[in-house]
Amino acid sequence: MEPLSHRGLPRLSWIDTLYSNFSYGADDYDGEGNEEQKRPPEGSETMPYIDESPTMSPQLSARNQGGGDSISPTPPEGLAPGVEAGKGLEMRKLVLSGFLASEEIYINQLEALLLPMKPLKATATTSQPVLTIQQIETIFYKIQDIYEIHKEFYDNLCPKVQQWDSQVTMGHLFQKLASQLGVYKAFVDNYKVALETAEKCSQSNNQFQKISEELKVKGPKDSKDSHTSVTMEALLYKPIDRVTRSTLVLHDLLKHTPVDHPDYPLLQDALRISQNFLSSINEDIDPRRTAVTTPKGETRQLVKDGFLVEVSEGSRKLRHVFLFTDVLLCAKLKKTSAGKHQQYDCKWYIPLADLVFPSPEESEASPQVHPFPDHELEDMKMKISALKSEIQKEKANKGQSRAIERLKKKMFENEFLLLLNSPTIPFRIHNRNGKSYLFLLSSDYERSEWREAIQKLQKKDLQAFVLSSVELQVLTGSCFKLRTVHNIPVTSNKDDDESPGLYGFLHVIVHSAKGFKQSANLYCTLEVDSFGYFVSKAKTRVFRDTTEPKWDEEFEIELEGSQSLRILCYEKCYDKTKVNKDNNEIVDKIMGKGQIQLDPQTVETKNWHTDVIEMNGIKVEFSMKFTSRDMSLKRTPSKKQTGVFGVKISVVTKRERSKVPYIVRQCVEEVEKRGIEEVGIYRISGVATDIQALKAVFDANNKDILLMLSDMDINAIAGTLKLYFRELPEPLLTDRLYPAFMEGIALSDPAAKENCMMHLLRSLPDPNLITFLFLLEHLKRVAEKEPVNKMSLHNLATVFGPTLLRPSEVESKAHLTSAADIWSHDVMAQVQVLLYYLQHPPISFAELKRNTLYFSTDV
Repeated sequence: MEPLSHRGLPRLSWIDTLYSNFSYGADDYDGEGNEEQKRPPEGSETMPYIDESPTMSPQLSARNQGGGDSISPTPPEGLAPGVEAGKGLEMRKLVLSGFLASEEIYINQLEALLLPMKPLKATATTSQPVLTIQQIETIFYKIQDIYEIHKEFYDNLCPKVQQWDSQVTMGHLFQKLASQLGVYKAFVDNYKVALETAEKCSQSNNQFQKISEELKVKGPKDSKDSHTSVTMEALLYKPIDRVTRSTLVLHDLLKHTPVDHPDYPLLQDALRISQNFLSSINEDIDPRRTAVTTPKGETRQLVKDGFLVEVSEGSRKLRHVFLFTDVLLCAKLKKTSAGKHQQYDCKWYIPLADLVFPSPEESEASPQVHPFPDHELEDMKMKISALKSEIQKEKANKGQSRAIERLKKKMFENEFLLLLNSPTIPFRIHNRNGKSYLFLLSSDYERSEWREAIQKLQKKDLQAFVLSSVELQVLTGSCFKLRTVHNIPVTSNKDDDESPGLYGFLHVIVHSAKGFKQSANLYCTLEVDSFGYFVSKAKTRVFRDTTEPKWDEEFEIELEGSQSLRILCYEKCYDKTKVNKDNNEIVDKIMGKGQIQLDPQTVETKNWHTDVIEMNGIKVEFSMKFTSRDMSLKRTPSKKQTGVFGVKISVVTKRERSKVPYIVRQCVEEVEKRGIEEVGIYRISGVATDIQALKAVFDANNKDILLMLSDMDINAIAGTLKLYFRELPEPLLTDRLYPAFMEGIALSDPAAKENCMMHLLRSLPDPNLITFLFLLEHLKRVAEKEPVNKMSLHNLATVFGPTLLRPSEVESKAHLTSAADIWSHDVMAQVQVLLYYLQHPPISFAELKRNTLYFSTDV
């Protein structure tokens, strides 16, 4: 896409400005143990963020002309150096006042743009229309939405600035503004078409030409100029410029906000979302130029870049991959001596004219990918959580900065290993000359993004070429300056007070989808981020042969520090010849994909929040609400003695005259009959409405239970079993024994641990113990099918551990301070307890009761 410089409009300079000021993190590892010296980029400058217009107040003009302070996205602890608290808060007011003034100008510009829209629409249905409805919708696409977003933001911010108070909070307003950037993405995608349509309409219609060449923009309230005349083309450019300016304001606000101010984490979150958004629209807005031209004489531009794990010579390496308009370049950071500017070292490149994606047959002949053992990945997660806790303790006790840095370095090393070893989804590319390359990604989403970006560029008339050593050196040398993704996606690269993400349960209803051009068999999957990579958490049923699927399916997704939700829409393929030999699964076609930030302000309410996500012309409607982990830990003792859900297990087994509750036996039997080879069984959520229907039938002891079970989706049956254990008045392994289980699993001596863990089982009430042993053997049988169902003992322990073994409300209040702490301190240990028993040789109830040892001390 050509750079935007229509009719003398200013070219965007946001990339140069923002990226010259971003902090540089630990992107200097490559999986080969090489570490680079870090230093900030040279020549940092500050870009003014207030509209340079005659209506601007003198105070704001003076702020811009100063330009001396460089903007830092990572303010140091406390407050920016040399800034006193009082002065910092006063600066906050100045920054906000300036931004408010420019926001008023921007709203007036949007109003001026919207003014002719209504009369144009009114004439569109007459015998002499100025423009057609289609042309109007194209030219003014999303302007009304953008106007409403900023009007609401301005109306909420204005009174806070006018009635200034040092404790005023407005971070949530900026966070909400950032969370609505999807509207700007849609505007940017349409921007070029909007300009072309406006230009064509001006040439063919004199009336529209007059309207578009002289739109009246109101001046600010305190301005002498009541109106200024601006062209429509100039006004259509304003939204593109606005996000950059808002992002720079966020930099300044953070710089002058104390770290203990409630706004600080909210502003950081808003800044993170804005920076990610600016990176994502790099290609669409302002393709970066290098000194190198393509063989056809055109300027080579960077389209996309990011960190990918490459499998090279049998080992995993972290690479920074750069996609230019005509070439894909794979690089790693070179090791440089202190003080020298960092540079990339090119590992290989493929001209896009020579790049091909392998067929399923070619994939079959390629070397197979061996996944990293689950238990080692779980160990890394445990170490990361433990190190996080240690760092927090050191900070709370005002520990030495050297000790904290040492712990941070250890945490980075573990996070880096997790990042390197967790991806399993293969992304293969070939050079026509026969050389092939293999990357591993954590999600189908990323694979689809890279493939689509390459295929889009390959539609152009590309030529094969060979870069000379000088050309390759120049191109590789430009990568450091051009890159848009600066840091490896690990939490140790984040600021200390940056949002830790959400811990708890996200309830999502996938309602329906529109925008398909022809009938197909359609389904959606849901993914959330966890420990730096994305995991698939739920899948709707396939809606067959339709253009408007209506799923209306609800899922409960467990979040572990998650910040994003992704929805992918697929067309189901039933052709068994199209099998991906890497994972033995039929390759379904991605029809669309979208991602939204999990904004705590929006999500953390008791009410459902309905939203629409747009993807490749497809709109998927969904609703969500969130329950924090500390809320989900609360158990309300049940007084009811009827039914089975929420009733003590001893009451149920006594009533049924059974050793194991009927609901547990039936669900286990059904899963073993037809779900034991289901990919992600127990991990993939079942439809909530189906689970509630099964719950009602079991509670009523309906005679149609078996018939209903045989017809029900297997994930719903698995979900019903998990729900039964979660809704017990106390967990299966009991409140009383919880502290002892936590202590027992922490023992380092194997013999002492064995004695303690077996004694704890003997201490359980008989119905609890028999049910636990029954479930244990079932989960072991599920894990035997791991090559097919992808559920290892570790995966199953992660799913069931926190359900069978949870602290009482009193216990959690006494020891834990936040949702993140709950995950760090308890959940990992709960998983380890169940894992211990799953990895143990078969445990017999009779043997356990008979073999009392000499361990009779009461627990």
